Amino acid sequence: MPAYDDQNIFARILRGEIPNKTVLETDHTLAFEDIRPQAPVHVLVIPKGAYVSYDDFAQNASDAEIVDFTRVVARLTRDLGVGLDVGQGFRAITNAGLHGVQEVPHYHLHILGGRDLGRMLDPA
Repeated sequence: MPAYDDQNIFARILRGEIPNKTVLETDHTLAFEDIRPQAPVHVLVIPKGAYVSYDDFAQNASDAEIVDFTRVVARLTRDLGVGLDVGQGFRAITNAGLHGVQEVPHYHLHILGGRDLGRMLDPA
């Protein structure tokens, strides 16, 4: 697992050095609008702890952090009108490492929706 870089953009957002358009914030989680949205709804959800990727978060986060993050995602999908109980669905994406084309080395989950997003990957 690569070491956490505390100068990455999300760490700087969490420290208040870079502004963001917060959608929801809890003790353990921050959700904000993506600066380059790829769909009508495009929100990033990040833990406030220093985790590089999903596997790092799943292995090392506290139970409270994991539950909070998961509940924030559920609340967001409902509040944003894309959850299956209120809308037509959404896509949740996280990238990890080189092959996953991870751009920011801080675990983050993209929630995208508001239109048909098509196939995620073309069949091989």
